[in-house]
Amino acid sequence: MPKLTVRDLSELRRKRVLMRVDFNVPLDKDGKITDDTRIRETLPTIEFLREQGAIVVLMSHLGRPDGQKVPAMSLRPVAQRLAELLYQPVAFVDDCLGEKALNTVGIAQPGDVILLENVRFYAEEEANDAEFSKKLAALGDLYVNDAFGTAHRAHASTVGVTKFLKPCAAGLLMEKELRFLGDELANPARPFVVVLGGAKVSDKIGVINNLLGKADSILIGGAMAYTFLKAQGIAVGGSRVEDDKLQVARELIEKAARRNVQLLLPADHLAARPVKIENHRHGGLRSESAKKGKPIVEFRDVKPTPTATIEDGWAGVDIGPRTIENYKGAALSAKTIVWNGPMGIFETPEFAHGTFEIAHACADATQRGAKSIIGGGDSVTAVKKAKVSDKMTFISTGGGASLEFLEGKILPGVASLTEK
Repeated sequence: MPKLTVRDLSELRRKRVLMRVDFNVPLDKDGKITDDTRIRETLPTIEFLREQGAIVVLMSHLGRPDGQKVPAMSLRPVAQRLAELLYQPVAFVDDCLGEKALNTVGIAQPGDVILLENVRFYAEEEANDAEFSKKLAALGDLYVNDAFGTAHRAHASTVGVTKFLKPCAAGLLMEKELRFLGDELANPARPFVVVLGGAKVSDKIGVINNLLGKADSILIGGAMAYTFLKAQGIAVGGSRVEDDKLQVARELIEKAARRNVQLLLPADHLAARPVKIENHRHGGLRSESAKKGKPIVEFRDVKPTPTATIEDGWAGVDIGPRTIENYKGAALSAKTIVWNGPMGIFETPEFAHGTFEIAHACADATQRGAKSIIGGGDSVTAVKKAKVSDKMTFISTGGGASLEFLEGKILPGVASLTEK
């Protein structure tokens, strides 16, 4: 680690440690936390600081309140859950700055934990406003960033405060994320297999480009595979395709061939007939697409396709049995696996088989001694649904951050930390 970590800090007794965490956890309609993984992952750093006699002042965002105070996005339920996990009270402040926050921090004793209200209740947070950053910094003597999931954002609580506090160190979770996504992949044990899925080629161009210089094999699944197939002149019916990325897909295929990297595409599929349903008539699937006013797509008449070709009127929704066996074979032969993105529309049980089979193959490879690194986002949800999350070497807590890191980008929240 070229950056300071909490392990490098000394004389922390009675020091106020302002710590950025990622408590952006899912809540149900009653405001109850449905997955506390992100809270649990920060416990080692919090406990480390408490043992050193520090006063731990936590700040986080939750959801996208767009600079408004939205009660449904309050961090109060998180404070309650954190107190249960720490077996000690957590002082919750219903603001992230001002007199109330300053007074609460001012009377805190060594080992106390304080959670501030959602920093995104202020528009200045995402604007990385200097004055706002200075007010946050007034609550600490030094800064720790343990929020890898937001490290790709140059916000006040991830970058701005580092201009007013020194030293600025990485937490234990941040350190672990950087080690597995960085150091472990700098010199991976081979064969090194990358599994990439998801909806868009455009989301993964940078990752493919960066890993083409390192991977032995890249397995492509999900809707992005149909853009690659169409780029090769293969008919994909009504499958989702980014027509403006066909040339990019061709160039990536050619680049892989030049570098002797095996780039595998689906040899068969599970296909279904897509049916568009207008939002206002449909009471079922209330997705992000629905919120944005886009028609919801449902499917019917599911069937396997024996080849890579998909006929008109049908769309690919998952990889087929032959592809599953090909991809499983590649995964089981690997010594290092990186997986980012599902193989199909795994949220629908009928279309989840390919994704779950790859998850089990990664788990089996890990049991045989391979390192499996799951790169955040939907991939994490998939391995949890497949009930193999405890069998992976490492699961990233950062969706967008892990993607950008795998692209080789510099993350602002990491760059702003103090050099060793």
